[in-house]
Amino acid sequence: MSAYKISLEKAGKRYLREWIFRGVELSLSSGDRIAVMGPNGSGKSTLLQLIAGYVLPTEGAVSHYQHDQFVDPDLVYPSISIAAPYLELIEEFTLRESVAFHCSFKKLRNGLMPDDLIRIANLSDAADKVVKYFSSGMKQRVRLALAVLSDTEVLLLDEPCSNLDREGIRWYQQLIEEHGAGRILVVCSNNIAEEYSFCDQVLQVTDWKRTAKP
Repeated sequence: MSAYKISLEKAGKRYLREWIFRGVELSLSSGDRIAVMGPNGSGKSTLLQLIAGYVLPTEGAVSHYQHDQFVDPDLVYPSISIAAPYLELIEEFTLRESVAFHCSFKKLRNGLMPDDLIRIANLSDAADKVVKYFSSGMKQRVRLALAVLSDTEVLLLDEPCSNLDREGIRWYQQLIEEHGAGRILVVCSNNIAEEYSFCDQVLQVTDWKRTAKP
């Protein structure tokens, strides 16, 4: 894992006439663990997508650097893992097919193989089951395992404990403990402590909220 940095400079995002947030100044480096708090609809997910390069800022800049070299925005994807409730799995695939497909364009950490990911997710008994028939908790385990176990410098998690029971939350925390070190880690949460208790800094997205300009 190499040194990676992300810089947000006066970043803002607007949809139509409404500013979701403005003036975001944030510097992230390998090993940073940041939690972003805010109620539903406050802009947490939009900020996460901005960091990932999935959406562009309306104003300001979001820049990625590897070994202090600027990374073209079109080339950041291999360095990013993201798990979020709104990112759908391919439900027509079996779990084994889903993991194999994912690994065809994003390798796993520490030499792990697809069957290792399935085992770590505690889903070996469902390896050949079609994802469409998974429970919401099982699907969330798959999302998290694919993101956390991918060999990426940046790990972005949006409400990671959604649909997880108590056992699932403990599994998630252990997964981060074992595989989260040395990466940029950003967790968006509705102030659910179990989701971000390992983070070193807590930010409020509402601090960047502004009234829409005419």
